[in-house]
Amino acid sequence: MARMHSRKKGKSGSTRPARLEKPVWVELSSEEVENEVVKLAKKGFSQSLIGVKLRDSHGVPLVKVVTGKSINQIFKEHDIEAPLPEDLTNLVKKALNLRKHLETNHKDIDSRKGLQRTESKIYRLIKYYKSKKVLEADFKYDPEKIRTIVMR
Repeated sequence: MARMHSRKKGKSGSTRPARLEKPVWVELSSEEVENEVVKLAKKGFSQSLIGVKLRDSHGVPLVKVVTGKSINQIFKEHDIEAPLPEDLTNLVKKALNLRKHLETNHKDIDSRKGLQRTESKIYRLIKYYKSKKVLEADFKYDPEKIRTIVMR
């Protein structure tokens, strides 16, 4: 897939494990994996970090292969919800860090352009999530107000 703000193609990434049945080396049952996901979510970890922790510490290749449910579905079952979707949260954090940098470095034109690009991605994602009804229809991106939501 092409990059949004350059004429380059993306980097190649690693391939995900095959979606077969539960691998033989996974010693945890599906209930134990689900409880671990809930425990990590209550500690404040994001969905991607939960997957990485389960992969690295317990050898779970994909939560969906072991439990039959994605991490997002487990979150919904246990009424755990983040204030914003994870990809939007990461972009907002990046924009807030760029704004903080630009407060002390006013003449950094490259960072200013990077902030514009990041915020255009944020606006596109907000438009998408409003159409999918993940965010409210009256949701607005205001960097000062959203700082309290994201930076906890």
